Amino acid sequence: MSDTRKPYRGTSRSLAIALDVGTTFSGVSYAILEPGEVPKIHGVTRFPGQEHVAGNSKIPSIIYYDREGKMMAAGAEAEGASVEAQAEDEGWTKAELFKLRLRPKTMKLQMNGMRLSPLPNKKTPVEVFGDFLGYLFRCTRSFIEDTHANGPALWRNVKHDIQFVLSHPNGWEGAQQTKMRRAAIYGGLIPDTDEGKARIRFVTEGEASLHACVLNGLAADVLSDPSGHGFIVADAGGGTLDISSYAIRGTSPLVIEEIAPPDCIFAGSVFVSRRARAFLEEKLKNSKYGTPDSLDHITRRFDETTKRLFRDKKDTQFIPFGSPLDKDLSVGIRGGQLKLSGEEVARLFEPSIEAAVQAIKSQMQASTGVVKSVWLVGGFAASPWLFGQLVERLAPLNVTVSRPDSQTSKAVADGAIGFYCDHHVSARMSKFMYGVEYLREFDPHDPDHVARQHRMCELPSGPKLLLDAFDCILARSVRVKESTVFSRKYCTELTSLSTLSVFEVEIWCYRGGDVVPKWILRDSDVFSTLCIVRADLSPLAGSAQPKQGKNGKTYWTIVFSIEIHFGLTEFKARIKWVDNGLIQGKTR
Repeated sequence: MSDTRKPYRGTSRSLAIALDVGTTFSGVSYAILEPGEVPKIHGVTRFPGQEHVAGNSKIPSIIYYDREGKMMAAGAEAEGASVEAQAEDEGWTKAELFKLRLRPKTMKLQMNGMRLSPLPNKKTPVEVFGDFLGYLFRCTRSFIEDTHANGPALWRNVKHDIQFVLSHPNGWEGAQQTKMRRAAIYGGLIPDTDEGKARIRFVTEGEASLHACVLNGLAADVLSDPSGHGFIVADAGGGTLDISSYAIRGTSPLVIEEIAPPDCIFAGSVFVSRRARAFLEEKLKNSKYGTPDSLDHITRRFDETTKRLFRDKKDTQFIPFGSPLDKDLSVGIRGGQLKLSGEEVARLFEPSIEAAVQAIKSQMQASTGVVKSVWLVGGFAASPWLFGQLVERLAPLNVTVSRPDSQTSKAVADGAIGFYCDHHVSARMSKFMYGVEYLREFDPHDPDHVARQHRMCELPSGPKLLLDAFDCILARSVRVKESTVFSRKYCTELTSLSTLSVFEVEIWCYRGGDVVPKWILRDSDVFSTLCIVRADLSPLAGSAQPKQGKNGKTYWTIVFSIEIHFGLTEFKARIKWVDNGLIQGKTR
């Protein structure tokens, strides 16, 4: 689909790097941006510890730390036998699945009683994430310097203006993006300056996967018949299944719109592995193979073989884990292989498959039934059983399921560069409801108000008002173009102008559905603070007119607006006010 690519519009050579830190595996793609030329996407296909594997573009998302919290090995190197032996001898800590620690509190993990392994000594989740970003960045530098003509000179030319694209699950929000930006600073990708932070872009894994589908031609059938039919991109990774719904709105240039709020569920392949570990623990509890080390080894072999190859629950399955001498017929072990029924293996997949089917059905309902196809990408998409079950269970809904032939596991990294260069998505759907707290006038005849009168305050000008009222600025499931701004005007009364120097407004997010709530429930899971916008309004003190309030108290009225920019993959909010006829603003 190279005809959908646009030439780079910049005026000088630059470099864009997409770092896809996955729950279980990670990868990097990049493009050298030459003015006027269509960017070519490259993948980092050689990492330390994988030199013997030609063209491998993914490495495990694992790091070893020593007892002092110093990083000792990462990625493919950390899986080498010599590193594992040294780690055991010297008491190193292994950090894995660390991406899940950055998840929003509202996204609950179903771990079947199993816990995430403890973090290394003296390390926070952001620092571990930052260490891994730094490792990927150093690997990328080495790869570019080694494989491109005049590689070291090329790197010197662009290193102070590298643009980074970080991908994250659909369900992550501003707080997670802030943590990832802090991690990028910690990992040495960017300096801790406004200019440095501006070099980080974010894209959801769903939208990155969409761009990858366009890049590798999976979208060709839809592009050849842009009749308004919608399609779902399901990115099945190690931790999350990210589901996004789109429709083509134009083909020259290519314009795509999101047609339902994107979804994100914890149903990735790692949860099949976790269920397998718990199942094997029970099955082998009376066997000599039921020790934690043996279970870890057999689970890993299940991951590498049985889980990837499983395609028919009628067939007997085997986990090859040992030598021909390993035998325990009471639990089905013979010749170094553990025998399982196809039904047993299917049950390990079932919760993830059922969750995926339900999430896809919900997207179809939210997009008002225009979805006719599902594109399955991501590392877990390679599972014949997952693919076959989705095809079978969605067939009654007249939905076709397809997956690209090319390496789906690197779709997010490639697609993130496609997102940076091409920007095909012109409108997105708001996932939740966004607004601010305001003061609602007290009505003594309303029982709801009377019940809340302990949260009442009185303005200097006289009226009695209730705290915690919710004013919606942007509703859920609203189609938002990138240029659209949602704005509401407010006023407040101050008895002291000194408070203008630290004026701040909290932006609230409501996750409870489509009906606008009357009140903010501060202890509820459906409400959370998205961000706080702060501004120094003290210059207004000179033009503010004093007024006499109730009981002769002097007060000042300040008028301001709250603006929400939502059309990009990053949420932005700002306070706007007028000072001596000039519009001023402060963005968060």
